[in-house]
Amino acid sequence: MTQELILQDNRAVVAGNLNNWLDRFFMFIDVKAKSADTYKKATKQFMKYLAENGITEPTRDTIISWREYLRAEHKPTTIQLYLTAVKLFFSWLEQEGVYKNIANKVKGIRIEKGHKKDYLTSKQSKEVLDDIDTTTAKGKRDFAIVALLLTTGLRTIEVVRADVADLRTVADSTVLFIQGKGKDEKNDYVKVAPQVEKALREYLKTRDSLNDNEPLFTSTSNENKGERLTTRTISKIAKTSLVNAGLNSDRLTAHSFRHTAGTLALLNGAELTQVKELLRHEQIQTTLIYTHNIDRAKNNSEALVANAIFSME
Repeated sequence: MTQELILQDNRAVVAGNLNNWLDRFFMFIDVKAKSADTYKKATKQFMKYLAENGITEPTRDTIISWREYLRAEHKPTTIQLYLTAVKLFFSWLEQEGVYKNIANKVKGIRIEKGHKKDYLTSKQSKEVLDDIDTTTAKGKRDFAIVALLLTTGLRTIEVVRADVADLRTVADSTVLFIQGKGKDEKNDYVKVAPQVEKALREYLKTRDSLNDNEPLFTSTSNENKGERLTTRTISKIAKTSLVNAGLNSDRLTAHSFRHTAGTLALLNGAELTQVKELLRHEQIQTTLIYTHNIDRAKNNSEALVANAIFSME
């Protein structure tokens, strides 16, 4: 019996029990914990959709309908992640001879290139830092975090993973070794500017102990004092600093600091390849988005047209 016939025979039997295959699927896939959590969330959403609509034998049209259903409440990037997970699930089911790959060649969501978050000008960056109260241990910590984010373009998870021992020296520079996105080891580093190093040292002086394996940044609250910060806390610190500086916008978040580092580096003479290295982009095309934004910002065509029109008065 061919695999196609096996699939046809098994389809009606397995269709109502797809949930039972999920655990096996998650044991099969070899991805990091965060990706696994995303896949689980996506497939659970899909199973919920099937149950709510009384669908026991999903087809290709079911996948397409679910995709359109997701458009109402989710961002394109989220929908794309969900589709990727479900596509992988049905691809695996077909490999196992369990169910036809109904998600094969279903189109994903078009995601526009460009940044979803804005960046800060150098003046705004200075104002954000100046508005942080550094008279307390918490303030010294927050100032050091924001300064580090703004000048190095670190991701929040990279800041969270940093330990005291990661602050080291390479050649004549103070650097911070980091465990980057998708990496298993701390085999890369960012240079720490003298002003930022000073802020870090001032903050570290407020700590009771400084063992090498301790987190670089810790909580100052009574409930979990001394424990490693979370990405949510880092994001909140960044957002609070923005709001306090009068920059309260949905398009300004902790990730805006990363865009700020890349943009200001290019505006102040850095080469494209240098910014790629700074932000640790895998593809140069990702870095090119920064140059496109800068080139467009420098394009004064609208002013030229306006001058041509209003100068006729």
